Amino acid sequence: MSTRPSPAAPATLAPAAPDDLARGCSAALGSGAVHEDLTGAASHGLAGALGAAAPEDDPSAAPPPPRRRRGLGVLLGCATALLGSLYFLLVGAALGPFLLWPRTRPDALRILMTGARRLTALERIRRSVFFGDRFPEHYKASDQKILRYLAVRCYTGLLCAVVIGLLGFGAVLAGLLVTGAARGSLGWDELLTQVLLGSVLLFLDVQGLYSLAALDTRTARECFGPSERELLQQRIDELAASRAAVVQAVDVERRRIERDLHDGVQQRLVALAMLLGRARRSRDPERADALLLQAHEESQGVLTELREVAWRVYPSALDSLGLREALGGVAERCSIPLRIAFEVGAPLPQPVETAAYFVVSEAVTNAAKHSSATAIEVRVALTGARLAVRVEDNGKGGANPAGSGLAGLRGRVAALDGVLHIDSPLGGPTTISAELPCA
Repeated sequence: MSTRPSPAAPATLAPAAPDDLARGCSAALGSGAVHEDLTGAASHGLAGALGAAAPEDDPSAAPPPPRRRRGLGVLLGCATALLGSLYFLLVGAALGPFLLWPRTRPDALRILMTGARRLTALERIRRSVFFGDRFPEHYKASDQKILRYLAVRCYTGLLCAVVIGLLGFGAVLAGLLVTGAARGSLGWDELLTQVLLGSVLLFLDVQGLYSLAALDTRTARECFGPSERELLQQRIDELAASRAAVVQAVDVERRRIERDLHDGVQQRLVALAMLLGRARRSRDPERADALLLQAHEESQGVLTELREVAWRVYPSALDSLGLREALGGVAERCSIPLRIAFEVGAPLPQPVETAAYFVVSEAVTNAAKHSSATAIEVRVALTGARLAVRVEDNGKGGANPAGSGLAGLRGRVAALDGVLHIDSPLGGPTTISAELPCA
């Protein structure tokens, strides 16, 4: 911990261009194993196939449901597939003429979709209860996506029922084969042939169950949540928005730098030139010395202000000494007491250090200029693969998240796939926190 007050002004935002990222989505298919016991292979193969249908959750998610529950879910899926097939066969046939006539097509389609949405809701409940799938509540699938899902669901469900029936039939034949071998009515050559043929058919049935379970999982995710194409389009939109925000922030920062140079450094250089001119034209040695002394003091002020402008553009200490020392420079230039807690035990990527620095710099700048705060606390901590930055002041609050400084800061953080939170109720305190991924 360190507390460093200073009379100088703090640094401000200087945006930088982001690195574009592209991420795709992928679905994984499981693989099964065949047991030697022909009588128990059918039930174990069904339970193993259910493992391929488990949703892809993060490591912190709940474990998948038991195999028995997933087995019931598969059997129930065969029943709902039969129900969906009967619905499309009967209702579709009844509404077929009305769907072909343009004037009655909207009403007929609305009736058809009412039942289709109920069937889809039933499938969603089945996936949630028996397979533990979690789907976004706010997502609403289109009519085309619902009809496509039900069509695939009916096909996979009925085919799964056929495969399960074949497994049951194979189990009965395996029992008869074992009984015949025990009674000695089968020769070893015939027994070996039947075992090899049964093992191949069992392997094909189990692999069929795995494939059908994986297809059922994939189609459910695409219907009850955004598809891979939608996720990719959403990612493209986010990148385009973050790039536009950063470009706008860069333009604002360039105007601010030009204004600082024009209204500050340039005006003081003009005053310095006038002082030197008056000193050169003066015939009074004492007055000339006084003007030169004033010009010397003015040149020192110009150098100080020029260093401040350069620091606000980009602090050189960030590259040479690291984030901790750069934040120490912010504390030295802050006009109110600033307390910094730096809890980072590993090196950080350079873009993350830059973003974290300007989060602190902009937040401290706003607090010093507008909040009437008497103390500011900064905490920078690395937790796993994410850097958390938190700046809190005891001022009057009411910070505008849409302001140019905070908006540019949000764009800088978003460009690194980070998240910026601003909590500034009237009366305070104001808390600005950012989470930046370091991987």
